Amino acid sequence: MESLTTLEDWLAHCERLHPTTIDLGLERVRTVADRMAIRFECPVITVAGTNGKGSTCAMLEAILGQAGYRTGVYTSPHLVRFEERLRLLGEAVDASHLIAGFAAVERARTQNGAEISLTYFEFSTLAILDVMARSGLDAVILEVGLGGRLDAVNIIDPDCAIITSVDLDHMEFLGNDRESIGREKAGIMRTGRPVVVSDPMPPQSVLDHALEVGADLWRFGVDFNFSGDKQQWGWAGRGRRYSGLAYPALRGANQLVNASGALAALTALREQLPVTAQAVRNGLAFVELPGRFQIVPGQPTLVLDVAHNPHSVAALAANLDAMGYFPTTHAIFGAMADKDLAPMFAKVAPLIDRWYFTDLPTPRAATGAALQAQWQAQNTRKDTAALAFADPMQALQAAIDAADPTDRIIVFGSFYTVGGVLQQGVPRLHAKHLNS
Repeated sequence: MESLTTLEDWLAHCERLHPTTIDLGLERVRTVADRMAIRFECPVITVAGTNGKGSTCAMLEAILGQAGYRTGVYTSPHLVRFEERLRLLGEAVDASHLIAGFAAVERARTQNGAEISLTYFEFSTLAILDVMARSGLDAVILEVGLGGRLDAVNIIDPDCAIITSVDLDHMEFLGNDRESIGREKAGIMRTGRPVVVSDPMPPQSVLDHALEVGADLWRFGVDFNFSGDKQQWGWAGRGRRYSGLAYPALRGANQLVNASGALAALTALREQLPVTAQAVRNGLAFVELPGRFQIVPGQPTLVLDVAHNPHSVAALAANLDAMGYFPTTHAIFGAMADKDLAPMFAKVAPLIDRWYFTDLPTPRAATGAALQAQWQAQNTRKDTAALAFADPMQALQAAIDAADPTDRIIVFGSFYTVGGVLQQGVPRLHAKHLNS
C-alpha cells in the first residue's frame, strides 16, 4: 500500500483486485461502507435510467448551485480524466482528495485481516462517497452506474429518487425486456420518499414497485408536465408552476423531459432544498455537460454525443435531423462489443454519408473493422463509404481531411469514442479548404 501514491496507482490497484468488471450485489460494498461509517447529513438525490441520467444530474447541480447550495455530484463513466466522476461545487475534484478516499477504502477493506474483494467500480464509488461525506455539502447527487437495485450507489438511501428512462441496454445483467430492466431500476425507490419517473411511458414494473414499497410516486404526464413553443417553455407540477422558461443550454428535444424530471425532484424536496424561480432560470440557462449532443462551432461543424444504445441513438438521429441541411455528414463511431448495433445503424444510417469506424482502448470494445463489417452487412445505400481506424483521433483527422467547410462531423458511441477526441481539449475545426 505504501507504493500507491498517485491516482493512477490506485486505479491500477482497483483493476487488479477483482476477477470480474461487474459483480452485482451490495453485501460486500455495504460491509466496507459500514466500516468506513459513510453518512450524509444533507439531502441525497439518486438518478437511475437508461439515458438522460447525466443531463438530469447536471441540471440539478446547476440549479442548486445557482440557489447557493454546496453541491457534490457523482457520475460515471468519465470522458477524459477520472477526476470528472466527482464534481464538488461544479468543479472536478482534485486528485489528492481521491487518493485519500482510496486509502480510506483500502484500510476498511483489509481491516482485521479479513480482506473483502471489491470491483473497480465498487472501490472507486466508495472512495468518492467518502470524499463527498467529508466535504460539508448541502446536496448530494448520485448517478447510478448500472441498473439500480444492485448498483453500489444504492447502499445510500436517497431522499428523492429519479428514474429518467427505461430502455434496452446491459441486458446480460438487467434482463431482456423493459419490464425486467425497469424492475432493476426501481430498486432505488424508498418507502415514503418521493420517486420521480420522467419516462413518459414507464414499464408497469416501475409503477408496481412504487406501490409495493409505498414510495411517493411523481409520474410524468400525471403529477408534472411541460408545454412549450419555439421561444419558451413552461412546467407545472404539484403545487408549483414555472412559465416563460428559456430552453435548457443542453441541446436536443429530449432535454425538456430531463429538465422536467429535475424540476419535479426539486419541487418534491422544496422543504429541504428551497430554490427560487430565478435559480431555476439561471441554472437551466448555464448548465453544461460535454458529449451530450454538444455542437462545436467551426468549419465543418462538429457534434459530440455519447449515444451508445438504440434509444439514445434514436434521439441523436432526431436531433441531427433537426439541425438542417449539410452537404455531407461524416461519422466517427466506436462501441462496445455487446451493443445491439442493428437498430442503431437503422436509425442513424440514412443521415450519414461517410463512416469512420474506430478501435477503442478497452478489451470490451468491438474493433473498427468488426463494426465496419456489421454496418456493411445491412447497408443498402450505394452512395456511402466506410473506413476503419486504430483510434478516434486518427478517425477524426481522416474526416477533417475529407470534409468540406460546410459539412458536418459527428463523433458518437461509447464514452471512449467521444473522450478519445477530447484528449487535448475540444477540437476547433478549420477545414483545409479554408487555408489554401
